[in-house]
Amino acid sequence: MKIKICGMKYPENIQEIAALQPDYLGFIFYDKSPRFMLNEIPALEKPIAKVGVFVNATQPKIEAKARQYQLEFIQLHGEESPDFCRSLQQLKLKVIKSFNIDKQFNFNILEKYKNYCDYFLFDTKDQQYGGNGTVFDWKLLEQYHLPKPYFLSGGIGPESISDLKDFLSTAAAHYCYAIDLNSRFETQPGQKNPETLKTFLKKIKEQL
Repeated sequence: MKIKICGMKYPENIQEIAALQPDYLGFIFYDKSPRFMLNEIPALEKPIAKVGVFVNATQPKIEAKARQYQLEFIQLHGEESPDFCRSLQQLKLKVIKSFNIDKQFNFNILEKYKNYCDYFLFDTKDQQYGGNGTVFDWKLLEQYHLPKPYFLSGGIGPESISDLKDFLSTAAAHYCYAIDLNSRFETQPGQKNPETLKTFLKKIKEQL
């Protein structure tokens, strides 16, 4: 199971969390987020992929940030179209398209996106774009039938190991590629608790 730690903001904290060797670190380039990235990203060891998170941003802005921060992945967390996703793929950027899930979500809309992104990300539907600390009903993913790997996001916290273990044993988790950790591991927005994360990641390796 791959691990993405999102909403990184402060250089010293980034280095602390990078030392735990997650597979992905996420940096938010949405100015209305309390985790908005204003700093430089310190040098990371090669295996850690850098993900830039954008909400309804223009292609030139995404291109500029991708160059500035040497981003390997672009996570689109707004209402971006399939054509927009395709335009980024044509720039040789890997695309993660996020969708906010609730009981009314229509999984059929994913058909339009499947050829134009590398991964989906399923998050909890809320008034704000991500980082709300709330878990959606993972049973809703029983409706997902596309062979596209996805990131599981939304309110996953230190106490989620048992629920994750149960979920990952179900058919709905067949294409679950990674889990996305954010606000439940913070002491303040953008500041992750390295000890809490270290304990959680150790349990992930032992039990999942």
